[in-house]
Amino acid sequence: MWKPRDGSITLLKKLANPPNLQNLRIVMVRSRNPLNIGAAARAMSNFGALHLRVVTPYEKAFREAVSAVGAAPLLAEAEEYDSLADGTRDCSLVIGTTAIGHRELQHELYSLEDAAKKIRKVLHSGRVAILFGSEKTGLSNHDLSHCHFLLRIPTREEHRSMNLAQAVAIVVYEISRGGAIAKAKNKLPLAAADMESVNRIAEALLEALHISGYIHRRSSAAAEEKLRRMLRRFELSSADAEVLLGMLRKILWKLKSR
Repeated sequence: MWKPRDGSITLLKKLANPPNLQNLRIVMVRSRNPLNIGAAARAMSNFGALHLRVVTPYEKAFREAVSAVGAAPLLAEAEEYDSLADGTRDCSLVIGTTAIGHRELQHELYSLEDAAKKIRKVLHSGRVAILFGSEKTGLSNHDLSHCHFLLRIPTREEHRSMNLAQAVAIVVYEISRGGAIAKAKNKLPLAAADMESVNRIAEALLEALHISGYIHRRSSAAAEEKLRRMLRRFELSSADAEVLLGMLRKILWKLKSR
């Protein structure tokens, strides 16, 4: 009979008492293979992450994937969205996954271990979305502009890319093994602004910048992506986002009434 060593016992206790994965959202963007989605759902279920979202999947019949062994209910209840903005609007933190490759990154990049620590802190008070891109192309630069930061699974340089379901399993496992999230002593964490509020701020800022002539039509798309990335770096609290949005609406009213 196998008997775990002391270190294994500690790890088993942590897995039995995972962080608040109720607030975790795994988001698959333009996934091509329904079997990968099913296998990812199975891995999520293994570790207690029960909320899957898909954004514009290539195959609409993914809910019937036979690879979702034991996780058919999770797959059946997966939420489907037409855009990444809609799929992350209720989340306070959005993280993109990347193998890097030859891409020039515009975000801070964290190791999986360090990213998991940051994720566990936010899970206590808000929803966190982790994005996984297409098996063929990964996440686009436009997709990444919705992210606060990026994480990378430490694969060897000669073979960076991983199977989608395996990547999901490793990331969710790393988050779950951190144990229960402890409340900060004598101080409640500020609730982070959700992405719907941040997107409203971006829309108001863009409108003001267009009216002022700061942004030209030819550079509008690039400016929007830069602004989206910048606002996420600010890590606004919910209260601060509300105040900032009120300020911008007042500025817009003044600009339009001139």
